[in-house]
Parts: sequence; structure tokens; C-alpha cells
Amino acid sequence: MMEKTQEQVLATGQTEFERLLFGFADTVALKCALELHIADIIHSHGNGGSITLSQLASAIDTPFPNISNLARIMRFLVHKKIFTNCQSSDGGEPLYGLTDTSRWFLSENNTSFLNFHTHPLILNSWYSLSRCVIDGGSAFKSTNKSELWDVIKQNPQLNDIVNESMASTAKFNVGVILSEYKDGFVNIESLVDVGGGTGTFVTQVVKSYPHIKGINFDLPHVVATAQDHKGVITHVGGDMFQLIPKVDAVSLMYVLHDWSDEECIKILKNCRKAIPEQNGKVIIVDIVLEQQGQEAS
Repeated sequence: MMEKTQEQVLATGQTEFERLLFGFADTVALKCALELHIADIIHSHGNGGSITLSQLASAIDTPFPNISNLARIMRFLVHKKIFTNCQSSDGGEPLYGLTDTSRWFLSENNTSFLNFHTHPLILNSWYSLSRCVIDGGSAFKSTNKSELWDVIKQNPQLNDIVNESMASTAKFNVGVILSEYKDGFVNIESLVDVGGGTGTFVTQVVKSYPHIKGINFDLPHVVATAQDHKGVITHVGGDMFQLIPKVDAVSLMYVLHDWSDEECIKILKNCRKAIPEQNGKVIIVDIVLEQQGQEAS
């Protein structure tokens, strides 16, 4: 195999650089698809879940949709494998369809996770990422002058989006966790889900293991809006940096990655205080960034 020339090496680097540079387009295209309800329109169409561009345009909630711009957006989303595009059997207009990915854009699957991460307060914070190094602290606080959780507390609309996002994530993950870690819950008499939002995760665990006394533990303003699950779980408001209710096991789902190493140590120390010396458990579900070239798991 011939070695690459210097020009080829530079061209490869430039291509990768531009791919990374325009990565933001993926996010805003997803937000666009959500705002236009494209997945819902395709899903509700009678032709086996397939639809032409003109049919899609006519179903969008606006009197004069720009079909040319819609076509360019759909071409990009098809390229990203968000939707499919194939020729119709009668030789007419090509048909757009759903993929496994775009099904997560359906309203029935709760799109709050995307709504949260594309919220202007969240997106704008990324522009201050360098301030984390220069000033320390978080990019969110550098942009918004307060930490995320303080802003959420004062913003009921954002609080609802966050709670719904957490519930959606928990609903998706709990089935996998119960399947892969099923023996881990058998000998637990009590479980507290720390940072559990409105209680989706611990509720599903207790429904699968009715012998467990389940506690959903989160900030007071979060549990105040949670659905009452009498006879299933108990909601407890508090601060995980101060005290965690005593139980046999503590679960932390997507909590630790939000905090610094020092803050994580405080949380884990409080978890240790909450569980028995013998046979106590701390169950951690979180994102792990693998070595170079591997996907996060």
C-alpha cells in the first residue's frame, strides 16, 4: 500500500476538522424535526408510515411551507439516517419513512430529553466552555450567572422539562437494568433512588420487586411536583450533600457525571453512611467515556 502524500494527509485532516466543526448542525436539525413534528406526521400517515415531500409539507402547521427548504432539511436528515427515503412503487414522488432513531421523536415516546438539551439556556452554555478552564466552575454558571439547579428551581417551565426528561431517560433504562441486574434486587428490602426526579425508576423497580420499600429522593421542589404513588413508593425531599435516608441500597442514575470529583466523593460518602456495614449496596448507572476510538457506554 502506497503511503499517503502530504496533500492527502492534510485533506484527510481538513475533512475531519470540518466534520467536527459542523457537528452543531446535527443538533439543530434534530430540534427542527421535533419542532415541525415530522416524525409524528410520517407515523400518522396511512400509507404504511411512508409519505411524500408534498404530503409532509401540507401536514406541517403553517399555511405556506417552503418546500425547497424542507427538501434540503429532509435530505440532511436522511443522510444522518434519521429518516429513510425510497422510490415509490408507482414511480411517483420518493417516500420518506421512519427509522429506529426517528421513532424517538414521536410524541408518544416523550421528547422532553431533546427539548431539555436543545433549550437555549443549555445550548448557550456551551459557548462558555473555555471559561471552565480560565475561571473554574461550570460553563452554565458562567453564562447564566447561577448554577443549573438554582435556575431550574426558579423556572417552573424548565423544571417540568427537566423532570420529564429524567423520567423519559429512566423509563428507557429501567427495563435494561431490571433485565441485566435482576439478581441484584432480590435481597434488597429497601432502596432509595438519589436524584430520582419524579420517581420513575424506583417505581418500576418496586413494581417488579414488591417486597422492596422504595424511596424517591430529590430536592424538595422536584418531589413537590411528583405524582403520588401511595402504597408503591415514598417521595422524600432533601439534599444528597447533607443526608441520604437509611436503606439497604442506594441507586444513582446519571447523577455523578454532573458533579466534580470532590462533590462525587461527598455524595458517595453519604451513600456509605446510608447503607448497612454488611451487604449494603450502591448501584451506579452512568456514562463512561471509553478509550480513544470507542463509543461511550
